[in-house]
Amino acid sequence: MILYTMMPQELIFPQDSSVFQQQQMVNYQGVPLLVEKTDNQSYQVIRILSSDPQHYLNANICPGSKISLLNLDR
Repeated sequence: MILYTMMPQELIFPQDSSVFQQQQMVNYQGVPLLVEKTDNQSYQVIRILSSDPQHYLNANICPGSKISLLNLDR
């Protein structure tokens, strides 16, 4: 079966809910991010949730990069 769609694969074939329990929304230096906890002191950026185009140019918060728990805005 071939499926032609513009929808992301995650919406068509949802993952197990346990994957999403590790993810949370945080503010990092004023930028809202969706992150996943990797260990006790760091998170990995999954998605940038900002509408400001300048935030997408910041190499420190690009998807896949790691950020420290100590630098989160709470």
